[in-house]
Parts: sequence; C-alpha cells; structure tokens
Amino acid sequence: MTVEVKICGLKTPETMRAALEAGADYVGLVFFPKSPRHVSLEVAAELAEIARGRTGIVALMVDPDDDLVAAVATNVRPDILQLHGAETPERCAAIRTASGCRIMKAIKVATAEDATAARAFRGIADLILFDAKPPKDAILPGGNGVSFDWTALDAAKGEVDWMLSGGLTVANVANAIRLTGARRVDVSSGVESAPGVKDAALIGAFIAAAKGAINVD
Repeated sequence: MTVEVKICGLKTPETMRAALEAGADYVGLVFFPKSPRHVSLEVAAELAEIARGRTGIVALMVDPDDDLVAAVATNVRPDILQLHGAETPERCAAIRTASGCRIMKAIKVATAEDATAARAFRGIADLILFDAKPPKDAILPGGNGVSFDWTALDAAKGEVDWMLSGGLTVANVANAIRLTGARRVDVSSGVESAPGVKDAALIGAFIAAAKGAINVD
C-alpha cells in the first residue's frame, strides 16, 4: 500500500502547486495566528481552490470557537478539519456536526499513555494525528520539528485510523514508516527553509521518500 502524505502549513500558490505536482494526498492550511504558517480566510480560500478536486484539503485550527469553524467551513470548504488543541470528544463531535466536515484530531504523544488518549475519539474523529508533545516552552501546539519515541504508539495504533507527524524529514520519514507501519504521514517544518517558508525541492523529496518507503505493517 502506498503511503499517503500530507504537506501542512502551505501559504503560497507556488508551494501549493509544488505539493500538488509532487503528489501530496492532503494539503494543510493553518488558522492559528501565533504560527508562522497562519493564513487569512481570503488567502486560504484562494489556495483551496487551487487544490480542490486534486487532493484532500485540511484546515488546521486550535480550540476554535463556533465563529471560526463556521467561517472556515463556509469560505474555505475543506474536506477535513484538523483540531490541534485540547478539544474534548464532545467538542469534536459538535464541530463535526456543525461543519459537515470530517475530523482529524491531534493527539500529542510523549509516552504510551499519551497515545491511548486516542481511544476516547473512536467513532468521533475520522482520523487521529499522532504528533509529538510540544516542548514545555513551545508557543505552538505542533510544527515544532520535534519527534517522539515511535514505540509509544504500539498500544493504540491498531485501534484507530491514524497519521504520523512530529519531526519528520526527508532523512527519517522512510525509517519512521518502517518502524511504525504508518500508512499516512504529515510534515510541516521538515520541508521548510525557514519557519513558515516551504521549500519546493524538500516537498518533492519528502513525498518521494515517503511513498518509496517499504511499509512492513
């Protein structure tokens, strides 16, 4: 089975097209003002139109209020809402109903116990994103370029549909896929030349490395 790849935090038409041409299965648009990858609704809508019909459009939000959910759903029309904050299962269910979108819930992992938190979202989230727990002094809930002990997923990964994120790069993504059995991977900072600045060559190399990996699961 070919691994699916999500390129998150795209901000320009040029890098969006680079991701599409390289074969990205999902593209991510970030709605979190503290992030260097944040885009306005207007820019996001333009980028989404470039991608629509060619790949899955994911809108990342962090503990969004109802107004932001409605604005993103109406103006951007994503396929998936990625909830990357402290959203409860109940809040995720409410957002799913209100938006009509599929839900991807981020679970921040440092230990096996962290990973088992995914169980609470079964039947609510369509996908779980296992991401690295951010450093204590981090401003961002994700996209920090840090990884985690992938064996921490062993207790939970067989119970949900999931995607792997956290510190993935061209150099380590194939090994991550082999070790975890991931069928989907997500990258943001690992394909950047500077925070928030995507590199077209790195995007292409990452997708090639992920899709060329041997998945042993």
